[in-house]
Amino acid sequence: MEVAGLDALLISHAPNIRYLTGFSGSAGMLLVQGGEATLVVDARYETQAPEETAGAARVALAPRTLWEGMGLIVSAARPNVLGYEADRVTVRAAERIAKLGAPLVEPTEGHVESLRASKDEDEVEAIRRAADLALDALRATLATVGPGQTELQVASRLEAALRDRGSEWHPFQTIVASGPRAALPHARAGERAIEPGDLLLIDFGATVDGYCSDLTRTLVVGRAPDQRQRAVYEAVHAAQRAAIAGVRAGISGKDADAIARRSLESAGFGKAFGHSLGHGLGLEVHEDPRLAPTAEGVLPPGAVVTIEPGVYFEGWGGVRLEDDVFLSNDGPLLVSPGAPALEEVS
Repeated sequence: MEVAGLDALLISHAPNIRYLTGFSGSAGMLLVQGGEATLVVDARYETQAPEETAGAARVALAPRTLWEGMGLIVSAARPNVLGYEADRVTVRAAERIAKLGAPLVEPTEGHVESLRASKDEDEVEAIRRAADLALDALRATLATVGPGQTELQVASRLEAALRDRGSEWHPFQTIVASGPRAALPHARAGERAIEPGDLLLIDFGATVDGYCSDLTRTLVVGRAPDQRQRAVYEAVHAAQRAAIAGVRAGISGKDADAIARRSLESAGFGKAFGHSLGHGLGLEVHEDPRLAPTAEGVLPPGAVVTIEPGVYFEGWGGVRLEDDVFLSNDGPLLVSPGAPALEEVS
């Protein structure tokens, strides 16, 4: 904030508020000024907010609305330059911020996200627990999967298994895509019935202490894999292993992406890898840093990133493998155990 010339920063993005204060509610605004923080909440969080923040911020109860409450705080604080999270607010919210009473209002971005990119030991452990929980739920679900079931039925059982094991919620809408629909990287689970010999792509995760895991596994259902399925899977598996071994803090997201891309190109599947290699993981399932052909930014030490190469062919299907990796000062460390060889479930 000092470098940016800000006297105060208004934070409205819920994950950023949770990161700085511990408050997990859905409605709140935080003003940071002079090494102090004031969290404005409404009556729903009168008890919860002080308990969760535990002194990390002063809690102020809004008289009627959060905006009215924050207006009172800004008027009392009298900052000359008030920054706000321009990439996180609506046009209407920006108009309201401009009327809070600060002489100068400055749009900013990334102040808190840059801190969140590097995880401490407790954060990494929460992501590890979320990954372990998610894979345990998947193992239990796959024991019940077979031809004739719909993608929605599989997704429903998996999501129930995640909740049963303690996932606070699903970090994103679970993807279950079978047969030719596995060629859709972000397919929604649908009514399609799984057929013998289908590829089954499952992208899923869990949330523990607010932190997300993000994993993808691809399997064959009801029949041994055929030659093409094995060839594509082995190429993706090799690309993933190469990227996990080669990714490092200090290299660019572009260079990390290139590790897997070169591997798939050498196997003849480069053109079928149409998305980026991965992304940061934490309180949000997609956060900094990015691992993509256009990502010039350097991967910071302490980041947890996904490594998720994929190969897709319209009308046939696709294979994606995804694991979570911690970029320690000593090199990459798997947070999830790594994808196995191609499996068949009956």
